Amino acid sequence: MDDSTPETVRTRASCPCRLVRTTSDPRSVIFCDPCDTPPAAVLQLRPRMLDPFQIDPDISRAWTLPALYYSDPAIFVREKETIFRRAWQVVGHHSQVAGPGDYFTTELHGEPLLVVRDRELRGYYNICRHRAGPPAEGCGTRKLFRCGYHGWTYGLDGKLISAPEVEGVQEFHPEDFSLLPVRAEEWFHFVFVNLDPRARGLVESLGELPQQAGRFDFAGLKFFTRRVYDMRCNWKTYIDNYLEGYHLPSVHPGLNRELDYNAYTVEPHARYIRQFSPIRGAQPGDSAPRRYQEARADLTTDYFWVFPNWMLNCYPDNLQLNIVLPLAPERTLAVFEWYLLEKDLQSPAALASVEFSDQVQKEDIAICETVQKNLRSRSYSRGRYSLKQEKGVHAFHRMYAEAMQEK
Repeated sequence: MDDSTPETVRTRASCPCRLVRTTSDPRSVIFCDPCDTPPAAVLQLRPRMLDPFQIDPDISRAWTLPALYYSDPAIFVREKETIFRRAWQVVGHHSQVAGPGDYFTTELHGEPLLVVRDRELRGYYNICRHRAGPPAEGCGTRKLFRCGYHGWTYGLDGKLISAPEVEGVQEFHPEDFSLLPVRAEEWFHFVFVNLDPRARGLVESLGELPQQAGRFDFAGLKFFTRRVYDMRCNWKTYIDNYLEGYHLPSVHPGLNRELDYNAYTVEPHARYIRQFSPIRGAQPGDSAPRRYQEARADLTTDYFWVFPNWMLNCYPDNLQLNIVLPLAPERTLAVFEWYLLEKDLQSPAALASVEFSDQVQKEDIAICETVQKNLRSRSYSRGRYSLKQEKGVHAFHRMYAEAMQEK
């Protein structure tokens, strides 16, 4: 290795081909000096390591994503285009658009959106076709939408009804100026949109998840509360952390006390990952009561993560929706919503469940922000996976690499 190479890091670690950053260009990577591993093994691994988007399907041979991918602005821009603007994203709840004319507005990755119930659920870009004013604001119930800029009016079906004072405009055809549609669908009482008109349908993209989550009676649950967490880390740092129980004993002593760590299972699927664990229940010699006293074969906590950024956390007494929103290369917003049975909404247990989850989230934020800072160190470039504990992280990185290669 040439000593003149910028930011060269020499190492005698067990890794025969440790990637180090040399420039801000993610394609510019080098290897460490050969160590004790036979040269043939180095050559066998090298092609995989040179391609930052190549994650070996064999977890025993695979390396994690390069550290640079957790902070580089160019990578962040590419992610928004190739991943987030092509994926089904949670934007609301069925209760917001339960009846005809019910609507709400939102913004998704910089795009203003309008979701409304006509005879069916519809989605539009919330941009007037005249000069980009807002056809709708806030939420509520309407029979039509009138732009607050120049008064162009649209029906719930998105068609232009009236355009004041356009007389004399040549070749002006109202049918050419309908609101531009966005795909909108529902599942599990949540409202989703997808900015990619060519994407697969929502339910089709979820695979076996609807069947696996179907045993939780979400239809009978009511919204309880929402909390938003502003985190100083890359969105992938947070997802990596979510997708393994490896850190439970060290980071989450309270949660680890409730779950059976030795039976914690990670189950990767094509576009989502299920993690689940039996409830440990009360144990002889407990010095304090556990949150869940009962233990049964069918009593589990199930954590579903769906690529790229939303989760369902299913506990025996509540369900949480988590949405992870990338704001900047090293800043992420996590939105948590809690849903409970109506009879439990005013109970002390309801608030206790939120406070318990809030403590777990604060512990996650602390370790994720520390990891994010350390990912910038010249001493770290890339890591390896635990075969037993990090199957979920490995699966996520493979989904990510595949998505980033799509044109």
